[in-house]
Amino acid sequence: MKHWLIFGLLMLLSAPAFAQESAPVIRYDSVPNALKLPPNTYFGEATGVAVNSKKHVFVLSRGNTTGPAFGAAAAQLLEFGPDGRYLREIGKNLYAWAFGHTVRVDKEDNIWATDKGSDMVVKFNPEGRVLMVFGRKQEASDEVAPHKRTGPPPKHEDGRFRQPTDVTWDSAGNTYISDGYVNSRIAKVDKNGNWLKSWGERGDKPGEFNTPHTIAADAQGNIYVGDRGNGRIQVFDGDGKFLREIVINVPFDRNSARPAIGNKPPEDVKGTQAPRRSLGDLHHAGAEAGALQRRRVSGPRV
Repeated sequence: MKHWLIFGLLMLLSAPAFAQESAPVIRYDSVPNALKLPPNTYFGEATGVAVNSKKHVFVLSRGNTTGPAFGAAAAQLLEFGPDGRYLREIGKNLYAWAFGHTVRVDKEDNIWATDKGSDMVVKFNPEGRVLMVFGRKQEASDEVAPHKRTGPPPKHEDGRFRQPTDVTWDSAGNTYISDGYVNSRIAKVDKNGNWLKSWGERGDKPGEFNTPHTIAADAQGNIYVGDRGNGRIQVFDGDGKFLREIVINVPFDRNSARPAIGNKPPEDVKGTQAPRRSLGDLHHAGAEAGALQRRRVSGPRV
């Protein structure tokens, strides 16, 4: 016990020195083929994973290419048992599927999927039936095209999204949606789905966003937003008041580092493709009881 106490004191006294060192290695156990897919079914890009109270695993995969939705639609929501056994596909041929982004499970085991391609967020009950739909995709009968991410963002519209990315909830059941690649804001609706408010616009000042990519809440109702393009996490109260930001810019060896997706970006690249985004690129950027849920340092992600 004394040895651990001495070690702890040394860590506290030498914190500034440790802050300049490389990020620690996060240990994990690898289980090959943990999830058992049925014959002739394959994962595409797995963009979201969530677990419910029964330890069922939900995977949102950019697979099952059907379409068109600009290109082919790419979204499947698959459920597996605690032993990895395939159970079912949820929402097959759902109107909201186009380009899946995240899947979450709330405290009542409802399943929430955010689809960046259709501009929609869908709430399923534990049985897999649709309970709520937020947003609306562009109609197939219109001359549709992907949203442009350049230039000033269009004026915000209550109840509509432009490439949303993630969803979370507070203890009162209010829902917060990060909206997202184009709108650069946070939307809030109550437990019945009624629109309450939104806050934020594109920029790099406190309360502004450049691709709010992920969102989570802690037990006190604080909202944590992974502001990816600005390389930070911003913390707000439940009404959108800015509280603080978290920035950890972890150094890396450019010669040996490899991006998670795609080619190595140029050294002068900025915004969402910058390789040193660190905590701003967390796919779970929030906190539970004040502790970050997940830490991740990665290469470019789109």
